[in-house]
Amino acid sequence: MNARSSGWFGHTLRHGAWQPQRQVVALGALGFVLAIVFGGLYLSQVVGEATTNRRLETLLNQRDDLERENELLRVEIARLKSVPNLVTRAEALGFEPVEASRIEYLAVPGFVPPRIDTVAPITSVSAANDALYDETFTDWVTRQWEALTGWIQQAVGG
Repeated sequence: MNARSSGWFGHTLRHGAWQPQRQVVALGALGFVLAIVFGGLYLSQVVGEATTNRRLETLLNQRDDLERENELLRVEIARLKSVPNLVTRAEALGFEPVEASRIEYLAVPGFVPPRIDTVAPITSVSAANDALYDETFTDWVTRQWEALTGWIQQAVGG
């Protein structure tokens, strides 16, 4: 029975097995299909990246152009705000330089001009700090050590 079953198995394999030519063609076709799929995926990634890079380059160029335009506008504003230009424009509008003898001041009773907030002088802050902080590092370490030993004595004794 063993010889018969092995003969049957071998006979089945021989009749059901693909012939080598068919196996090579099938593997080649499978490899070709896989190569096309992976190539398509690769190309889609490359195209997406190229599109993104192109858009990024366009945006960078647009940013550079806008910065250049802003700088030109700043130059134009500075030119228009220059004192000689303002004097020329004022004279064109009919204004003229005034002499000190022609200036009249108007006093308004009860008017207090707004004062700009200022910080306290540094000398007064420094003097206050010197009075508050006259302890040296050694004094501080000694005080900390005494506090620690006092706490330990209370914890052990209490």
